[in-house]
Amino acid sequence: MKIIFSTGKGGVGKSTLAAAAAWQLSQHHRVLITSLDPAHNLGDIFGVSLNGKRKAFSNNLHLDEVDLKKLSRDYLNREIGVLTDTYKYLQVLNLDNYFSVLQYSPGIEEYALLTSIEKTIQHEKDFDIVIFDTPPTGLTLRFLALPRITITWVDRLIQIRKRIIEKRHTIQKIRGNPETGKEESGIVLAYDESDDDVLKRLNQLKRNYDNLTSLLEGPDCSIFMVFNPDLLSLRESQRLVDGLGDLNLPLRLLFDNKVTSENTAMADTVEKTLRSGGLSSFPLMRISLLHEFQDAGSGAALYNINEDIASAILSTFNNDGR
Repeated sequence: MKIIFSTGKGGVGKSTLAAAAAWQLSQHHRVLITSLDPAHNLGDIFGVSLNGKRKAFSNNLHLDEVDLKKLSRDYLNREIGVLTDTYKYLQVLNLDNYFSVLQYSPGIEEYALLTSIEKTIQHEKDFDIVIFDTPPTGLTLRFLALPRITITWVDRLIQIRKRIIEKRHTIQKIRGNPETGKEESGIVLAYDESDDDVLKRLNQLKRNYDNLTSLLEGPDCSIFMVFNPDLLSLRESQRLVDGLGDLNLPLRLLFDNKVTSENTAMADTVEKTLRSGGLSSFPLMRISLLHEFQDAGSGAALYNINEDIASAILSTFNNDGR
C-alpha cells in the first residue's frame, strides 16, 4: 500500500488536487481518499453527499470524510475506559472528576486524527493507494509530530513504571503477601513486569508508534505540498517545509496551483524562493486555473484537471527527493 498526504495552506486547492490525484490514480489502481480536514469539501468536489459515511464513487475509487468531533469523542471515551479499568483501585481519589475535563485537554483532536490514520493504514488492505487530504498547516504538523513525541514520552513512562513495580515489590513484602501482591482490600497489584497491565499498555503503544513512525518516514509514504503564486502562500509553505524537515517526513513533490497568465511572474518568484530554500532538486508542477472552474454554473468536474499529476506522484515513490 502507498500512503499519500496532500498538504498546504488553507484555500490553496489541496483538496481539489488530492481529489484529482485520486481520480487519475483510480484509473489503474484501487484508491481510497480520506478527508481529515474539519472543513470538508471532498463530497462537494465529487458532487456527492457523504455525511460522514464512506461512499464508492467508482469501482476503484472510494471517498471518506472523517467526523473530527465524533472521532475525538470516541477516542476520549475509549481512553477513559482504559484508564478507569486500569486504575480502578484508585477510585478513592475520585478520578471521574479528572476524566470529565479531559475533553478540553490540548492534543485530543490531534491524537484522534492520528488514531484514524493508523486505523486506516492497518485495516484498509484492499486498497493500493490511500490519500489523506489534510487540515491546514498548523494542525497537520501537530498530528504528524505526535508519533515521535509520544515515543519520547512513552519511553520515559516505561522507565518510571518499571521503578514503580520494583518499589511495589519491596512494599508488598512489608504490607502483604509477597507471593500474590494482595492487599487487605483484596485488590491484586502486580509487581512483576510481565503481569502489569499498565506496562503492557505502554509497551503496546510504543510498538504501535514505532511502526507508524517507520511507515510515515519510509519509502511507501509520499507527501506533496500545494501552494499558490502569492506571498501569503509562500510564507506558510516555507513553514510547512521547515516543519516536515524537522520531523524527517518525506516531502517529495510541489504543486504551484491556480497559475494564470496574469500571475505567471509571481509564480516564478514564489517557485524561485522555495527552490532557494533547499528544494532545488524537488519535482515541481504548475497547475493552471481553468476558467470553467471559476464559473459556478459551468457544471465542470473539479477533480478532472488537464495535468497528469498521477504520474508525477507515482514517480516520487521511485525517487526520494529528500
